Amino acid sequence: MQYVWDLHEVDETRVAVVGGKCAHLGGLSRIDGIHVPTGFCVTTDAFRRIVAEAPSIGDRLDQLSRVNPDDRDAIRTLSAQIRRTIEGIAIPGDLAAAITGALARLGEQAAYAVRSSATAEDLPTASFAGQQDTYLNVVGPTAVLQHVSRCWASLFTERAVTYRQRNGIDHRTVHMAVVVQRMVFPHASGVLFTADPVTGNRKVATVDASFGLGEALVSGLVNPDVFTVRDGDVVAKAIAAKERAVHALPTGGTREVAIDARRQEQPTLTDAQVVRLVEIGRRIEAHFGRPQDIEWCLVDDGFQIVQSRPITTLFPIPETGDRENHVYISVGHQQMMTDAMKPLGLSMWQLTAMAPMHEAAGRLFFDVTPRLAAPASRTALLDLVGRGDPLVRDALETVLEREDFVPSPPDAPPGGPQSGGPPPRAAAAPVEADPAIVTELIERSESSVAALERDIQAKTGPALFDFLLEAFEEHKRVVSNPLNLRAIMAGMEATWWLNDQLEDWLGEKNAADTLTLSAPDNITSEMGLALLDVADVIRPHPEVVAFLQGSESVEDDAFLDELAKLAGGTEARDAIETYLDRYGMRCVGEIDITRPRWRERPTTLVPVILDNVRNFKPGAAGRRFEQGRQKARQKEQDVLSRLRALPDGDRRADTAKRMIDQVRAFIGYREYPKYGIVSRYFVYKRALLAEVERLVRADVLPEREDAFYLTFQELHDVVRTQQVDDQLVQQRKEAFRSHQALTPPRVLTSDGEALTGAYRRDDVPSGALVGLPVSAGTVEGRARVILDMADADLEAGDILVTTYTDPSWSPLFVGITGLVTEVGGQMTHGAVIAREYGLPAVVGVEGATRRIRDGQRIRVRGTDGYVEILP
Repeated sequence: MQYVWDLHEVDETRVAVVGGKCAHLGGLSRIDGIHVPTGFCVTTDAFRRIVAEAPSIGDRLDQLSRVNPDDRDAIRTLSAQIRRTIEGIAIPGDLAAAITGALARLGEQAAYAVRSSATAEDLPTASFAGQQDTYLNVVGPTAVLQHVSRCWASLFTERAVTYRQRNGIDHRTVHMAVVVQRMVFPHASGVLFTADPVTGNRKVATVDASFGLGEALVSGLVNPDVFTVRDGDVVAKAIAAKERAVHALPTGGTREVAIDARRQEQPTLTDAQVVRLVEIGRRIEAHFGRPQDIEWCLVDDGFQIVQSRPITTLFPIPETGDRENHVYISVGHQQMMTDAMKPLGLSMWQLTAMAPMHEAAGRLFFDVTPRLAAPASRTALLDLVGRGDPLVRDALETVLEREDFVPSPPDAPPGGPQSGGPPPRAAAAPVEADPAIVTELIERSESSVAALERDIQAKTGPALFDFLLEAFEEHKRVVSNPLNLRAIMAGMEATWWLNDQLEDWLGEKNAADTLTLSAPDNITSEMGLALLDVADVIRPHPEVVAFLQGSESVEDDAFLDELAKLAGGTEARDAIETYLDRYGMRCVGEIDITRPRWRERPTTLVPVILDNVRNFKPGAAGRRFEQGRQKARQKEQDVLSRLRALPDGDRRADTAKRMIDQVRAFIGYREYPKYGIVSRYFVYKRALLAEVERLVRADVLPEREDAFYLTFQELHDVVRTQQVDDQLVQQRKEAFRSHQALTPPRVLTSDGEALTGAYRRDDVPSGALVGLPVSAGTVEGRARVILDMADADLEAGDILVTTYTDPSWSPLFVGITGLVTEVGGQMTHGAVIAREYGLPAVVGVEGATRRIRDGQRIRVRGTDGYVEILP
């Protein structure tokens, strides 16, 4: 068995043998003009042989696999035991001879860097930067062998173990190689990022540089000089006072040294050297096919590359096939679902969407470049998105300030949603405030879904996919019905008008929030209230309540069948079944068809039902709706009375009355189109899963969920050919895991720049968390930071803090007193339902789930748009 490979013998295809770092170094050494210090790799076979010498390591790995990533004491103890065991194993003679033989060929008494190279290191999806150990200036064969053992052991440093635990990587699947390289003694060293690591801009490179060995920079001993390069020019630089450096000792090891005062503020590199280094980085980036984080050394005016790894934190750029500038808006921020989607979900949403959408990292984006280019459509777009989410508008305006990025076309783009973004406000023609319009639209939607359910029954095989493609066209026809769009916009326009005019005339902010309480035909708020009715059925039956409280009882989604065996269980089961018949197609992240629906996983609803049983009295749904209706009625009377007391009051009051009627007639319908879409989605899904089950039974697919990693067309091809590319499915699974770790920006450019926007307000108290006011009022209470609806455990008076709330979160709204989210806008689902229920709410609060701790007391200023953390 070959335990040692020269660097020039390996490349990126040999990660399993020599680890990520060594494989990258081997690949780098093959690039023309790139200089890498000579060396060799001790393979993962050597590591496996060492570990096999100590069976106790396997037992401790089993223990580690059961440890919570947050249990630092247990991880520290077990990882230290494994390291001591590995370091205590004597290297077998033939293995030691292979290593010392390689040293003899390079220079036995030369100085070396001995560096870890794990198989899960420097990968496209996880860099593992700094997780394992590196030893510099190691002199002599005995010392090298000792430090090779230390590198093997460093696979189990506390930080490396925790990193793998958090990234879901099995410790047994990761092995350690070691790279041994001739030591270089640089004048300067540092890090080159071939894309801006903060903004993501791929056209900007940054260079961090300091004197001496790079250890000073990596360890934080010095502040580096920072150079910014764009289009071959240094466009910015910050020269630091570099007081200390790390140098190698003649006998081995390193030490800190003071830098002469006259050199401390001198640039580490000349501009010409910086530009030359970036050119080298661009060649490396082109070789690996993605932006790189590169460690370099300057030796005798030549650059040596000692490491290159992918920058794993950058958000990918949608592929367009051209070299033009593009500006994208996140679809997920509009749909209240910013999580990564699986390929089947992405492709289904694209096939049924009313505008072209582009995919990146499992998310979808609108290309709004054509609308930004033409002045008229630009104004309409900025107005619309600004009312919904000011952060998006601010981000777009930031791009527009760069006058050369969005060129003006000779002709404006055609109107309508198909042109690549949200429809402009002007697209909505006036519509009479007639409730019969909403009734007609709902009946049309229900009739269309019923026809779909009927006609799809007999469709199987390739014929099913042909049928679905036709169904998608009907889907889009229903959604794009002009009356449907006018009804949606009528409610939104009336809300905006009332808020703007009543603040101008009466000095009252967000008056429409109260006027929309208990609006009719709001399917999402009805869904939350209906679960209160389910709780009313369950509450009188102690056996049913106890059964639902038992975690073992409801682990299986077949728990509904068990309910019938209990006193009152039949009534409870029927109530839940009736609820699922009406709302079972819903779930968190429901725009992704691969997400489990409530009908598929009814256990999701159990915590919310139990909260309702505990926190409410019988009849709460009816009382709550009626109280909201009365408050809205009283508010209407109050507003009209105050307006009539003003100059020209009768005209103002009459106009306001028309708008109030309009908002009452249509604002509830704002929620229905999404319900209709998701209803159709569930029909599509059940038909597709029936086909997938046939593929599983025929051994074409190993398991049902594999189908979720294929696009709609790819799944169609599998059904047609009865063959699947297993490697593609595995690649998609790995890509999805990496996508989950990324946070999508609100706005993204084709340069890769991710923009989040800013509120730019100076009327917020120091320390407050700024957001968008979407539902008026002020409330104080306990913050419940909940990232998964299934983990809900609410008490009366709690304030919900979460990332986003799509309609499926609405059942929780009946039990809270306020809402804070990281994502949202004026007309997104969470905001609409918060107003419907009269909950003070602030959305678009960056980092809310991180900055607010679960259990803290907070004050939500829903009228003014900020959150205060209370002592």
